[in-house]
Amino acid sequence: MSGPAVRLNLGCGPNAAPGWLNIDVEPVAGAVRGDVRAGLPLADSSVDCIAAIHVLQDLPYPELLSALAEMRRVLKPEGVLRLAVPDLDRAIRAYLAGDRAYWYVPDEHAKSAGAKLVTQIVWYGSVRTPCNWDFVREWLLAARYRDVRRCAFGVTHAPFPELARLDNRERESLFVEAVR
Repeated sequence: MSGPAVRLNLGCGPNAAPGWLNIDVEPVAGAVRGDVRAGLPLADSSVDCIAAIHVLQDLPYPELLSALAEMRRVLKPEGVLRLAVPDLDRAIRAYLAGDRAYWYVPDEHAKSAGAKLVTQIVWYGSVRTPCNWDFVREWLLAARYRDVRRCAFGVTHAPFPELARLDNRERESLFVEAVR
């Protein structure tokens, strides 16, 4: 690899990361406006790694494959995509175990464990596609990624240690990496 890595923080929200190319669908200071569903404003094979932290679950199911393909399009060969999504399996385990500390949903919005489960899974209507490991893995493989791996919070298997530095929401998230 020659020169500094081109790192894309896709769906950065209000947290544009210094030293990254930040893209968000909303206007954000320090970010380029763009929507993965409409095509990223980047050349083919121009990015070394992508962090898409809590992005995939907000896309409608029919748009997942094209969004993953668009991310793959801008990745260089051997480029790495790191995804974080709310982990449906983890939420179900917390519900079945009666783990009240797991939920982010305050009691004034949902009191029972079942109501908290549903509210958190759909996150007040913003989550369009709940995700778990099997689901994310299958979609990445369908989009022609390889070496799909589950990762721990803050840990990457990629040659880009900075990928894991954008991780957040450890308690609720599934972290996955895949190679173009």
